[in-house]
Amino acid sequence: MTATTPALTRQRYDNFTLALHWITAASVIFLFASAHIWELMERGTPLRKGLQAVHISCGILLALVMVVRPLWRLFSQRSRQFSMPPLEGSTLAKGLAHGMHAALYLFLFTQIVLGFLFRWSQHEPFQFFGLFDLTGWVEITPTLRHTLAGWHDTVAWALISLALVHALAALFHHYLLRDGVLRRMLPGRAFR
Repeated sequence: MTATTPALTRQRYDNFTLALHWITAASVIFLFASAHIWELMERGTPLRKGLQAVHISCGILLALVMVVRPLWRLFSQRSRQFSMPPLEGSTLAKGLAHGMHAALYLFLFTQIVLGFLFRWSQHEPFQFFGLFDLTGWVEITPTLRHTLAGWHDTVAWALISLALVHALAALFHHYLLRDGVLRRMLPGRAFR
């Protein structure tokens, strides 16, 4: 590349960013749905306990992803290889987008912390797909169990509501504004 050749600009996020985003999205949807599905099942049944175990493991996976995401974001935005050109748009639109992402991160981290505290307050097995055990790492009094469960449920509803608004905004950008925002986050070929 010569000094007069313009730098190539990425049109889509890198594969690692895409993977982190879509793992987060799938985890949030599964965690929300599974918690409501097991409420329909009889207490103490193997199927309900199994679904709860998968829910807990996926919650730990989400926690691991959410540790990596901000670190990767900081690294990738400072890297010529992975950085994305800024989107055009009004100051208000950019502010709303940054505000939405900040709120999603805040609610994700809050939900993860509440989930961990809630599980530790239950004094029951806390494992990641049987590979490692977090049981008893932090001692939380069982008397907080119901309070933590209520907060965990409230934040889940707030998080899924924000995620829905986020998805609708992406569709608005794609179908009405036609500005390529959604295509940046889609793997493979962008759809029209």
